Amino acid sequence: MKIQIVTEQNRAKIYALLRRAFPRSAFEADLVQKLHENGKPVHEWVCIQTNKAIAYIAFTRAYHGSEICGLHLAPMAVAPEFQKQGVGSELLRFALRQEQIKSQPLFVLGEPRFYKKFGFEPCKVPVCPFDKNNAHFLSMRNDATTSFVIGYEPEFKTAVKAPKAQGKKGR
Repeated sequence: MKIQIVTEQNRAKIYALLRRAFPRSAFEADLVQKLHENGKPVHEWVCIQTNKAIAYIAFTRAYHGSEICGLHLAPMAVAPEFQKQGVGSELLRFALRQEQIKSQPLFVLGEPRFYKKFGFEPCKVPVCPFDKNNAHFLSMRNDATTSFVIGYEPEFKTAVKAPKAQGKKGR
């Protein structure tokens, strides 16, 4: 297994992986494709095994109003046949060590039991617009003390309910 930065040459493999990892939702693949098409800055890595994308992770900008306040981890996906084998955990550990990621406040909407193992903690502020009561919204290196609704890139607004699946079936 080789972890590498996503290139234009392997984007189609990533979109296919996202469709396999989230079979009931086109949101994740469409989201990443729109981010690419619109030239949005995305920190992203892919695990390749025998020329096949088996796992993917992306970080996009998080906003407090118009100011960048950190990064959102979304989406993260592992091919169904490689789930529950530590591939997603290894990819997440790798990403958390990268220069662009390791000093930033991070936010994730996902399964708390999974993300707590990596240092994410339940997040009271800011408030996630996609998660009532922030039940599945976690953060790392978050020093926010006042309440605000965290912002996402506009491409996320195409589906409000879809991000809730992130971190569950996609692992």
